[in-house]
Amino acid sequence: MTHNSNLTITCIFHLPENSIKQIQIREGIWKPLKIGSSYTVQWVALGKKESSPQWFKGTWIDSINDTELSPVLNRAFEQSQGSLILYIDNSENEVSLKYSCANIFLLAAERYPNTGIFYADYDLLSGDEKYPIRLLKHHSGRVRDNQDHGKIFLFRKEIFDQTSGFDQTLKYHALYDIRLKMSERAAITHISNKEKGSLYEVAAAKKDANVFDYLMEEKDSQLEAESVFTNHLKRTGAFLAPHKFINNRPLPCHDPTLKASVIIPVNNRPEFIGIALESCLNQSVQNIEVIVVVNGGDDDPTIGAVKRYQKGGDKYVNGQADICLEVVDINNIGFCLNMGVSIAKGEFYVQLDSDDRLKQNAIEKILEMFDSDPEIGIVIGSYNVWELENDGTLVRKNEIPTVTHDEWTKENGRNNLLRVGGAGAPRSIPIQLIKDVGYFGMNEEPFSRNYAEDYELVIRISECYRVGRIFDPIYDVIRHPGGTDHSIDQETIDRNDEAKDWMRKIALERRIKLNQSQNEFS
Repeated sequence: MTHNSNLTITCIFHLPENSIKQIQIREGIWKPLKIGSSYTVQWVALGKKESSPQWFKGTWIDSINDTELSPVLNRAFEQSQGSLILYIDNSENEVSLKYSCANIFLLAAERYPNTGIFYADYDLLSGDEKYPIRLLKHHSGRVRDNQDHGKIFLFRKEIFDQTSGFDQTLKYHALYDIRLKMSERAAITHISNKEKGSLYEVAAAKKDANVFDYLMEEKDSQLEAESVFTNHLKRTGAFLAPHKFINNRPLPCHDPTLKASVIIPVNNRPEFIGIALESCLNQSVQNIEVIVVVNGGDDDPTIGAVKRYQKGGDKYVNGQADICLEVVDINNIGFCLNMGVSIAKGEFYVQLDSDDRLKQNAIEKILEMFDSDPEIGIVIGSYNVWELENDGTLVRKNEIPTVTHDEWTKENGRNNLLRVGGAGAPRSIPIQLIKDVGYFGMNEEPFSRNYAEDYELVIRISECYRVGRIFDPIYDVIRHPGGTDHSIDQETIDRNDEAKDWMRKIALERRIKLNQSQNEFS
């Protein structure tokens, strides 16, 4: 590749005072760009000018008096002479570029002139091990603030200048904010790695995936991210204003004889189903039924465990709530839920996973919430997390606080729902409303594999009905080696994120159309 003297790129990186770290930066950033790049590089360092090493020849942006990143980056971007800006976020971790890193980024910029930000897969160096980190391709549904985009970004300055720059009021989410703002004006393009194709390396400790990580995030950070995302929705026309489009929930057409139907889909869990069933039979409200849909076919051992709680079984108690057993031979959770809905005698569906349990007053509190407001179309509770030990005992995971999703507000919850990882549990929905909105998803959505069938339903219901929240724990999630959130691997997390992000994409498009249709008639 020949040298292109007409194109200057600006490289912005952090240059600390520590001399050992400065050596790593010289070898991992300065050299690869200086030797490997076929373009003229303008260097911009963020740090303390007085600590500049002799090898650095470039512009300094003094950040010693700044506690936040945004004003520093704004000053650095203002100093940029290039049409493309390569920002390397090495503020916390060592980053080492491949020698061809800049060239592939810049060729991509030539190939995709309508892209505002480029990002790429990388390798994680943890101790003596190297792990390829494969990031997700961008689309309009990638609106989570915690999505990994890596540590190196190529910005097209022309697009950046159309935004208001980095928001200097933000403490935690400056990069999230600029990503959303630039995505409104241009494409965001990802360069992926198949094998030995990562563009750079990041030295950091490898962490096990944990679906509860978001619970440890500071409240101020959550509120800031919500504000950033809400502004994005307003700019794109996807924001649902408080009280807008809200209806009364429909009256039942199936003449319910009971108040609630607890529907439990299950596959090959004879050792857990008893705990779930007993939590239903111990409810303070007994005007209910339990529908167990076994989806492992006639040979599923769960069938025998359920029959112990039916008439003639050794666990049956006279006068208890009815337990209905349905058996299918297709392991599809949404299908099982829909089968239960189709035969339900209750007015409201109540969620219960086969390895979890309801607290004694759960259904009572759910019904009270529905009674409080005819516009409530779904009630969502809070839960505690328990761990099944090797000796069979259950231990409360005190390091995981009660999962309340208290980021939810009556005014903005349905908007913020698209940013956060989930909605909470358990969930209860009027049977009639489930039918009216088209039932639970049955793995028709891209990437769905018995995952998020209820999340998609929550999104749709929240657009036209209120969501009632119970912030006291009424449910216990039991973690165990066979559970869906225990020792989950990155491939599964990525697939699950793909599923939910696609649902977010469709929801955003639907909400834009909803607002447009309202404007046409206003």
